[in-house]
Amino acid sequence: MKQPSQHDIPVFNLYGEGRDWSTLDLLHCESIPERSSLHDWEIRRHRHADLAQILYVQKGTAELEIEGETTRIDMPSVQIVPPMCVHGFQFSPEVDGYVITIAAPLMNWLQQQMDAPRRVFEHPGCHAVGDDRAYLDTLCGKLNEEYGLPAPSRDLLLRSLVSALVVWVSRQAQQGEERSERRDRGHAHLKAFYSLVEKHYREHLAISHYADQLGVTPVYLNMVCQRLAGKSALALVHQRLMLEAKRSLTYTALSIAQISDFLGFTEPAYFTRFFKRFTGVTPNAFRKPD
Repeated sequence: MKQPSQHDIPVFNLYGEGRDWSTLDLLHCESIPERSSLHDWEIRRHRHADLAQILYVQKGTAELEIEGETTRIDMPSVQIVPPMCVHGFQFSPEVDGYVITIAAPLMNWLQQQMDAPRRVFEHPGCHAVGDDRAYLDTLCGKLNEEYGLPAPSRDLLLRSLVSALVVWVSRQAQQGEERSERRDRGHAHLKAFYSLVEKHYREHLAISHYADQLGVTPVYLNMVCQRLAGKSALALVHQRLMLEAKRSLTYTALSIAQISDFLGFTEPAYFTRFFKRFTGVTPNAFRKPD
C-alpha cells in the first residue's frame, strides 16, 4: 500500500479536531480509551504543529509508529512524541492509560526549569515504567482528575504535576544515554582488547599490562569482558592460546616442544599442563586420538 507523503499527513492539535486548540489550558489530559475507542482503537498517522505528547500505556498492548519506526508495547511504558513528529497508534481494546498533550509555551517553560542538558521533547523516546508504576499511576491519575476539575489554583497544580512527570521522563532518558554510553565504551574497549590479544597472546602478558595499554583498570577490563564476552580477560587470552595450540597440533608437523616454544611457554611441560587443563588430554593425545 502506498505510504502517504509528508504533505498528506494531517496536522491536528488533538486527533480528529483540526488545527484549533480548543482550550485555554496549556495542556490537555485524557485517558487513552476516551479518544481511541471512537476510532476503532486506531489513531492514524498524523502530526502536531506546536504540541508534544506524553503517552502512558498502563495496561494492554499498543503498536506505536513514530517517524516510520514501529515499537510494540506490552508492558507499562511512557512514549514521548515531539512536535511535528509523524506518529500513529494501534491499541488493543483492553488498553488503559493517559495521553498528556503539552502546548509550546508550557513545553518551553518546563525545559527552562530543568537542569538536564538534553531537551525532553526534542527526540522520541520510549521508557519502560518498571518499579515506578505505582508512582506514575498516582501522578497521571491525579493529573487527569485535576484537569477535569474547575478548582482553585488548578493551573498551578497542573503545572506541578506535569513538571514531576517531565522530570521522570528526563531522568529515564539521561539514564538510558548513560547506559548506552557505557555499552558503547565497553564494546570499544573489548574490541581494542581483542586486537591487543591478537598481537601479544604468545607473550603471556599480565592483564594489568593490557589494561594499561587501554587506559583502564584491570577490574574494569575484567568487568567488560565478563559482561560482553561472558569470560574473564585472562580466559579470553587463554582461549586464543588454546585455539592456536589446537591449530598447530592439527595442521602442522611441529613437535610439541616447537609448538610450546612458538606459543611462548618456557618449558614443554608447562605447555602440556596448560593444554591438559583446558582439554582434559595431553597435546600428544589430542594430535593422535584413539
